[in-house]
Amino acid sequence: MTTLFWHRRDLRIHDNAGLYKALFSEKNVQPIFIFDTAILSRLKKDDQRVLFIHQEIEVLKQAYTQLGSDLQVYYGSPLDIIPELVNNHGVKSVFCNRDYEPYALERDKTLFEQLTALNCAFIGTKDHVIFEKNEVTKADGLPYTVFTPYSRKWKEKLNDDYLKAYPVEKHLDSLNKITATPLISLQEMGFESVQKMAFPSKDFPVNIIQNYNDTRDIPAIKGTSKLSLHLRFGTISVRALAKQALSSNETYLNELIWRDFYQMIIFHFPHSVKNSFKKQYDAIQWEYNETQFNAWCEGKTGYPLVDAGMRELNATGFMHNRVRMVVASFLTKHLLIDWRIGEAYFAEKLLDFELASNIGGWQWASGSGCDAAPYFRVFNPTSQQEKFDKQFTYIKKWVPEFGTPNYPAPIIEHKFARERVLNRYKTALNNE
Repeated sequence: MTTLFWHRRDLRIHDNAGLYKALFSEKNVQPIFIFDTAILSRLKKDDQRVLFIHQEIEVLKQAYTQLGSDLQVYYGSPLDIIPELVNNHGVKSVFCNRDYEPYALERDKTLFEQLTALNCAFIGTKDHVIFEKNEVTKADGLPYTVFTPYSRKWKEKLNDDYLKAYPVEKHLDSLNKITATPLISLQEMGFESVQKMAFPSKDFPVNIIQNYNDTRDIPAIKGTSKLSLHLRFGTISVRALAKQALSSNETYLNELIWRDFYQMIIFHFPHSVKNSFKKQYDAIQWEYNETQFNAWCEGKTGYPLVDAGMRELNATGFMHNRVRMVVASFLTKHLLIDWRIGEAYFAEKLLDFELASNIGGWQWASGSGCDAAPYFRVFNPTSQQEKFDKQFTYIKKWVPEFGTPNYPAPIIEHKFARERVLNRYKTALNNE
C-alpha cells in the first residue's frame, strides 16, 4: 500500500468526498478504521452507539471485500497506529474527511505534525457538512453568530456543485487488493454485543421530508426522518439529503442548515463546549436538587410531556425534536439545573449524539448560546402538551400510568418556577 484512507464519521463508500479524492489521485488506497480508545474509554460497556458503529463497520467491510479489497480495522490510539502503518508500509499520504470537534482538531493537529516528520502527507476533505468553517461568513469575514442571516447567506451561496455526489464508483480500481481479515469483536474491546435499541433505517423517507413542515412538531406520529443517527456517523450523505430537501421542503433544509451552523460555531468558538457561548450567562447561580434531577432523568416530574420524552429517550436512545426543547427548558428553567448537566445526560443517552448540535440545543434552551431563545421565554410544559399532543397519544404510549393515582404530582409549580428563573437570570445578567 502507498496510501491510506481513514474512515471516521463517514461509514460509507458512495458519495464519500475524502475517499473519492484518495482514489482519484492515488493508487493502492487502503481503507482503514480505528476504534479510538480515547473515545471508547469514556463510554459504558453496553453503549448502543458502539454496537451500531460495529454493525456498520461490518457492512462496510463486506462492501470492500466484494470489491476485492478490505477495510482494515484497528483498536487503539490513531496517534500510535497511523504513524506505525506509515513507517511499516512506506505510506506516502493519509486521506480523511475533516472533523470540527475540539478533540478531533487536537488529534489531527498532532497527527499532522507526526506525519510531516515522516514525510507523509495528511490530507483532509469536507464531507460531513455542506458548508464548513469560513465558507459562509459575514461581509467582514467574521463568522455569523445568529442563525437567520447565516441561513440566508447559506442559501444564497448554495448551487448544484455543492450537492453533486462524488463519483467514487468510477475509481474503485485504485483500491488496494488484499485478502479480507476478521473484524475485531465487541467483546475483545470490552463491550457487549446485545442490541437493546432499534436502530432507524437509513432509507430516505421522501414522504416525511415532503410533509416535514406540517408533521415535525407532533411527537405521536412519524413526522421526522430519524436520519440523525446516520448523519452523525456518515452512513448516508448530507449532500443527498440536502438535495432532496431543496427540491421538496425548505423547513427540512433549514434543519440541515442548523447542523452546519452549529458545526461552524464549535469550530470558531471552542469555549462553548464547556462554557456558555454568551459568557455573561456563566454568572447564573444554578440550583442542584438531586431528587428533582433524578425525577427528570426517570420521567417522573409530574409533567406528562416532559416525562414521556425522558422515558422515550431512556428506552430508545431517541427523543422527538419538539420534546427535546421542552425537557431541556424544564431542566434549566423550571428546575434551575445547569445546562451542562442535562447536556451530559443527553450525551450519554442519545444514539444520535453530536457534540456541536447537542451543546447548541442545550444553550439555546437555557438562553446562554448563540441565537438562543431569550432567557425570559420559559416553555410551559402543559401548554406545549395542549398544542402538540392534544389527545395525549404520545404521553399514553410512554407514561401508561398517566391519569391514574400512580402518576406523581408535579415536582415544582410552574408559576413559582417561572418567577424564580426570571429573577435569577436578571440578577446574574444585571451584575455583569
